[in-house]
Amino acid sequence: MSLFWRIFLLNAAVLVTATLLLLGPVTVSTPVLLTEAVVLSVGLIAMLVANAALLRVGLAPLRRLARAMATIDLLQPEPRLAPGGPGGTAELIHAFNAMIDRLEAERAASAAAALSAQEAERRRVAQELHDEVGQTLTAVLLELKQVARRAPDPLRGQLTQVQETTRDSLDEIRRIARRLRPGVLEELGLVSALKALVTEITGHTDLTVEQHLAVDLPALGSEAELVLYRVAQEALTNTVRHGKATTVELSLRRRTGAVRLRVRDDGRGIGAAPEGTGIRGMRERALLIGAQLSVGPAAGGGTEVRLTVPVAERDGGS
Repeated sequence: MSLFWRIFLLNAAVLVTATLLLLGPVTVSTPVLLTEAVVLSVGLIAMLVANAALLRVGLAPLRRLARAMATIDLLQPEPRLAPGGPGGTAELIHAFNAMIDRLEAERAASAAAALSAQEAERRRVAQELHDEVGQTLTAVLLELKQVARRAPDPLRGQLTQVQETTRDSLDEIRRIARRLRPGVLEELGLVSALKALVTEITGHTDLTVEQHLAVDLPALGSEAELVLYRVAQEALTNTVRHGKATTVELSLRRRTGAVRLRVRDDGRGIGAAPEGTGIRGMRERALLIGAQLSVGPAAGGGTEVRLTVPVAERDGGS
């Protein structure tokens, strides 16, 4: 039973008891006159209605708080509840808001540490793939080339096939290393890194990517550029794996006080499917830099991922 009905029924019991007493020994007429019974009944009903209305108004902040507690998601921050109602209710809402602030700060700190460790591990694995496995396969290719030159004709064809397989494996390892550690992002910047990402994806799939990448971007910082790159990478990867799309639009635009990344495809959309680890990972990255991420259906079908990164305007922007 809800708090409203508990308080209402307790008050109703008191009022009904008082009315029965008036209709019983404590009355002005014996037996009770019809007019007195009608007046008392109407008065009781009026008091119950007034009691219910006052309780409904008084407990409204608690209902709002309960809805907020049931629907809140730390990865999708919403405006805080405005403290209202009686003193105790206002204090409760204020304490709830303070608790959410602490939880969001702690989650942001832990997510930053986890993502930093993840990027460090990616760099380490990419370096080992490039230096150890890549160099080993390169040496194997050179040895196979030397052996193939001296091998008799029946074996030369097989050795050539082994060479091609080894070369394909080497290319795949290099591609994985580039995805783990986008060196072009550090060396040439965000726009060049996104172009390289598109080239890599279109080179291995039938997906057509329309690029609209602005060159007049403000200074973003290495952390913001990495978040933008990873969100674009995850969005394109999801399109290839799950979207069944044929065309994707990738745009990076400058807005007033912000930079906006948008990835929109013409696939089957996300429908009512729950968010997976990839989307939640994008949300965690967005929170690290105070950006806003939205993932939903695109106009005309498909899926649209939009990331808005706030920046400090120095020249008025566009």
